[in-house]
Order: sequence, then C-alpha cells, then structure tokens
Amino acid sequence: MTELQPGLSDTDRRPRFRELATEAIKYWEPRRLIYNLVLAAVVVFYFALAWPKTKTFLSVNFVLVLFLLAVVANVCYCAAYVVDIFVQLSSVRRLWLQKRWLLFLLGIMFAAVITRFFALVLFLETP
Repeated sequence: MTELQPGLSDTDRRPRFRELATEAIKYWEPRRLIYNLVLAAVVVFYFALAWPKTKTFLSVNFVLVLFLLAVVANVCYCAAYVVDIFVQLSSVRRLWLQKRWLLFLLGIMFAAVITRFFALVLFLETP
C-alpha cells in the first residue's frame, strides 16, 4: 500500500491495516484470558451464593447454556478490535496506544455487570 516516504520516520508514516491488525491482536488477545477469568468469577460467585439450590442446575444442558453465553461474551469482546483499529487510524494513535487500557477496563466492567444480571436470573431468579 503505502511505502515509506523519504524524510519520514517509521513512527510518522501512516501504518498499514495489516500492522494495525497485528498491533491490536498483540494487545487484546493476551487480555482475553483476564476478561474470561473476571466473568467466570462473577458466575462462580453467584452460583455459590445460591447453593444448594444451584446444585440441581448441574446438567449437560446447563453447561451448554453457560458455554453458549461464554461464546457470546467472547464475540462481544471482539468489538474492542473495531474501536482499536478505528482509533489507530486516526491522528490520536500515539495517545490511544498509551490509554487503550481504559477501554479494556471499561469493557470488563460492562461485561461483568451484564454477566451479573444473567447470573442473577439463572441462579437466583431475580433481575
């Protein structure tokens, strides 16, 4: 696409989409484990809170529902890529690379709240 123009350093040129995607993957994928652990902790907390009632929930179908919800949560996690690459294409790329941890933190909090509501409905039958 764009070759390095004479007189421009590597940091001053506009990065290629491939470079942006690679940068996003390197940043977001290691953090996916933290995201999943936080959401799992919320589910386990409410599962334990409703014990022994939740003991009756243990079935193949229930595990499949939890698996489906985990897949949906991970698809939602991928929304961070859209925001990340879009902002990296802007003129605030340098600042974004330093501050995108805020999106990660906000995303975890938002997902944890949604997970909490699902756990309340599943385990305690209260929204």
